This record gives sequence, C-alpha cells and structure tokens, in this order.
Amino acid sequence: MISPITTHGLVKKYRGQLALDSFDLDVPEGSIYGLVGPNGAGKTTCIKVLMNLARASSGHAEVLGADTRRLGPAQFAQIGYVSENQKLPDWMTVQYFMNYLRPFYPTWDDTLARDLIRQFDLPLSRKLRHLSHGMRMKAAMAGALAYRPKLIVLDEPFTGLDALVRDELIEGLLPSAENTTVFISSHDLSEIESFASHIGFLDHGRLMFSEEMGSLAARFREIEVTLEQPAPALVQCPATWLNAQHSASVFRFVDSQFEEEKTMADVRRLFGEALQVAVNPIPLRTIFVTLAKASRKAA
Repeated sequence: MISPITTHGLVKKYRGQLALDSFDLDVPEGSIYGLVGPNGAGKTTCIKVLMNLARASSGHAEVLGADTRRLGPAQFAQIGYVSENQKLPDWMTVQYFMNYLRPFYPTWDDTLARDLIRQFDLPLSRKLRHLSHGMRMKAAMAGALAYRPKLIVLDEPFTGLDALVRDELIEGLLPSAENTTVFISSHDLSEIESFASHIGFLDHGRLMFSEEMGSLAARFREIEVTLEQPAPALVQCPATWLNAQHSASVFRFVDSQFEEEKTMADVRRLFGEALQVAVNPIPLRTIFVTLAKASRKAA
C-alpha cells in the first residue's frame, strides 16, 4: 500500500536558514493527519514542497506515489488543496467558479457540488471579491471537495474564522474524509483535536513526533504531587518530565511518557511517600504548549 504522503530526509533552506531539517513523514492512508507546531516551525513550507509550490533543497517527497517535483494533471486531479492565503479569481461569481473548475476534474460530482453549495449557503450570483473571508474559504472548500479527491491538503484553513464558520467547514469536510486522506496544518488545536486521527508536531523544521491521536493522549499526563514538606529546591527529574513547577508543598509536571507503575515509582524515589498524587489527562493545546516551552528551554 502506497502512503498518500511520504518524505525522506527533506531539507528546505531559505537564504541559509533551515525551514525543514531532515524531515521524515509517512501519512497513513485514510487518516486525518494534523500537522501542528509554533509559528515559523515549517508547516506551510512543508505543504508548499508537497504541492510543488516550492522546491526542497535536498531529500525526497512523494504525493500519491509521485515525486512532488513532477506532480502533473493526473495527480492534481486527485488532490484537493485549500490554503488560508489561496488566491481566487475575484471577478468570477460562485456559480461561474464552480462551472470553471468542473472540466479540470474527471471525477467531478455535480450532485455533491450542489449539496456543498447548499450546505455552505453560498450565494451563486455573488462575485468572489464581494464575499467575506469565511465565505471565500467555503467557496474554496466546496471547489476542492466536489470532485471527491483521494487527498485533501489544508493549510491553516481556520485562521481568522469565527467558531460558526469553522464548524460549518468541518461539517462539510468530515463526510468526505470517510473515503479520502486529509492532511491539515492548523493553529486551532481544539478543532484539530476534535477530529484528527493522527498528529505530527513540527518544531524548528524537525518532526518531533508523529503518532495516532489516541496514543498521544494516552502518554501525556499532568502530575500533581502534594508533599508533607516543601519540595526540594533542586530535583533531578527524569527527562520525560516536562515543565516542572513547584510552590510550597506542591510539585507539578507533565509526563510525556506516562506509565502509571513507572511514574509512581519515580515519584516515590524522588519524594518518598506523598500525601496525594493527582494524575490528569491534558488536551492537545496543553501538550503543544508544554512541548513548545521544553523546546525553547533546550535551545
């Protein structure tokens, strides 16, 4: 089985600055893969290389089994692409835009196109230049989904949108995701968490991890240790304990490789018998912030 997206040792430099650094990625077929990371981490650069909008400095990348440097009509007819900065032909009406796209895609589905237009409440007779940002994103999404692509690539599609429009875009996307692969970069971590099946964390051009959402959620826990005596000023924490903080008799940290038996043994080894140890799951946003802080401290 060919993965929809694979990269090997991908490097991209801009004026000597690394935007992607030995970037290895394998996106499972049928997944909804969320690529997250701080501003400037390289997410948009990654997508530009994948879509042949930018050339890698070295390394190799494939999309739908084809070298990204040689993507042609056969591949683009199977890829739906939407970007926050995507330029649309402003002089076209919504109806003209959809009619214009139809001949380029052999798998265009008129019924699906009509359903998307109705679902997104798009005004057919209005020119694209007169639409709000949210409505323009809806028009772009409708055009990208109407031909049932094998791969949908979305670059920060929710930026600048209100909660209602984000929900409407997701509601339009998810039925299509049942039969395709979705690759999405976004800062809207709460939205990504609600529907992504896999997550990759990119920082300073390097992919720090790539795994299933369930596995990621299971291995990160916030631990709060309540002690009889104030916590020692210096504690040699395991490397997997991140963002350690203490005040008075409470020591708090995030364990990035939580295993109940091992974590509790480490707590007893460092602190003896604690009055209380609270273990709490944490949302994707907290995981993201924890990893970003840890990366900055290590830099």
